[in-house]
Amino acid sequence: MSTFRTAKTGTVSKWGEGISLATVRFNDGSSGEALVLEELIGFVELGDTVIVNTTAVDLGLGSGGYHFVLWNCSRDSVSTGEEGHIMKLRYTPLQLNVKTIEEELEDTSCEPGEVLGGMPVLAGSLHSQLLPCALSYKSENPSGQLVYIMTDGGALPLKFSRTVRFLREEGYLSSTISCGHCFGGEHEAVTIFGALAASRKILGADAVVVMMGPGIVGTGSVLGFSGMEEAIAINAAASLGGRPVAIPRIMFNDPRERHLGLSHHSISVLKFGARAKAVVPIPFMREERRERVWSQIKDSGIDLMHEIVEIKAEKVIPLIENCGFSPSVMGRSVKEEPEFFEAAGAAGMIAARW
Repeated sequence: MSTFRTAKTGTVSKWGEGISLATVRFNDGSSGEALVLEELIGFVELGDTVIVNTTAVDLGLGSGGYHFVLWNCSRDSVSTGEEGHIMKLRYTPLQLNVKTIEEELEDTSCEPGEVLGGMPVLAGSLHSQLLPCALSYKSENPSGQLVYIMTDGGALPLKFSRTVRFLREEGYLSSTISCGHCFGGEHEAVTIFGALAASRKILGADAVVVMMGPGIVGTGSVLGFSGMEEAIAINAAASLGGRPVAIPRIMFNDPRERHLGLSHHSISVLKFGARAKAVVPIPFMREERRERVWSQIKDSGIDLMHEIVEIKAEKVIPLIENCGFSPSVMGRSVKEEPEFFEAAGAAGMIAARW
């Protein structure tokens, strides 16, 4: 059951474009910090009375453990200034109207498999893969236009991602699209199909990277995790004439056996979800780690369904270390999980070389 509390706001600071961080003091005297999604509820100021969703903090969640201001009781009404008639977060108290990029698409007369014209589509399952993927792509192809499509398997507000903000400000990404029920990109899309087509036809993308925002939902079961949407991106890319690249999740310091080596998430995506053939880059690793990953590939049979490519990706780590942004995956650093970041970087390298 969700939990909500009334509070008074203290100082309010800018978290990023369209999102603020407010200190809040609850009626029992305790205090905390709460994020304010301005696209949903407008602005808050010092001394406002607000309703705060405290569920994630009360449950002790990790990366998703934030308070969120649900409503500002000190305002009679809120207008966010959004245009359009397509609703996101539909049939919830927080539904918002947007204009979607698909409305600008002209009906195509070509065959479905010709829409993307062979454009590389990089599909990942964790937001942490975005930074190394983008850095490597731009390192190999500085003039290439890389568009990020954020899907709704993780965080729904795109502006929640500091990674996207950094990559956009530094020019590694040329544009962003929030797809499905996530919102807040430079462009909105209803479906992954429309987002992919618009990336190519309207935004002039040379390549696209598709993955959820921060956070992932998982149950520990083979199919019960939101990262399965990576397979949807692979299938959509292939059906529209793109060249799908599946970013594998490779880790060696996770405390959970099912994620060691090639994660069971990646195996499930490629074995059960992806009906289209994808290129799967595997970075060169030291021998015992390479043997584990290749054993998992062979045992699962995904080598018979997809094109597994080994690639030298040692340049990825220096790119990350020198970029001015410090990423992590499941709380672990680049030095703790180098193969994870090399695998994502290898995907960017392949797309750039195409």
